[in-house]
Amino acid sequence: MALRTVHFLDLDPPLRDPATSRVAVIPVPFEQTTSYVRGTSRSPARIIEASAQVEFYDEELGCEPCEVGITTYPGQHPSDWPVSMEAMLERVERLVEQACAARHWPLLLGGEHTLTLGTVRALLRRTPGLCVLQLDAHADLRQEYQGATLNHASIVARLRELCPVVQLGIRALSRQEAERIQSENLPVIFAQEMNADGAWMDRALSALTGPVFLTIDMDYFDPSLIPAVGTPEPGGPGWRDTLVFLRRLFASNPVLGADLVELCPREGDINSDFITARLAYKIIGLRVRQGFAAAAG
Repeated sequence: MALRTVHFLDLDPPLRDPATSRVAVIPVPFEQTTSYVRGTSRSPARIIEASAQVEFYDEELGCEPCEVGITTYPGQHPSDWPVSMEAMLERVERLVEQACAARHWPLLLGGEHTLTLGTVRALLRRTPGLCVLQLDAHADLRQEYQGATLNHASIVARLRELCPVVQLGIRALSRQEAERIQSENLPVIFAQEMNADGAWMDRALSALTGPVFLTIDMDYFDPSLIPAVGTPEPGGPGWRDTLVFLRRLFASNPVLGADLVELCPREGDINSDFITARLAYKIIGLRVRQGFAAAAG
């Protein structure tokens, strides 16, 4: 079936006008270093298509967050993007800078996880005290992977060269990554800790050192909820606990932007696409409730 929706939520023109919108959905359909199942480049278009079925009204917030205006940037298909990793990162940087200059809160849809580096570079120029909160199944702390230092499996190693990173939901890593976490006492909360009790939320929030960029690799969730990812790992968190945590995050810290990455759409699986679109809108709603005066951008 051909994908037709090109605007997040399929909003009418007044609610997607770039001149008045406060949120920008930025598609980044880039895929180069995927190491298992490929297909993340199809994610932005599939998420935006699924978003047309999401109800505008948020039952928890008691409002329609889209009323603040959500503009969708062009570039949903891989052919719209450069094939070079550095060129992709430079374009992401420019788009995030453009969004911030236009007072658009950036929500990026990937694509592979390396795109996060471009966003963080741009935001750090505006907010030097930025820290990153990563929700992910994988530590992504390798110095290099498959001969590349810019790789979806090394993205957190690159981010940590720029700013602090708090990691949440981790349950797959190499011995070298585990040794680094232990030797450097890195703020990592493993999935097994999250399954034990709710105290992990306090530990995660207390580890954040300033305004936050939120990056969510969709394999963070248990594959029973989101099966369509390139590298699924059992034992992940579910929807309810994650939303409880995200509500606390937005209530306690300025969140300057977010991305959802590494969805790997599969034919016949609409659940993963729709739930990702629903999560994107929920994050926008939490940002709306936080108030745009609470964080620059």
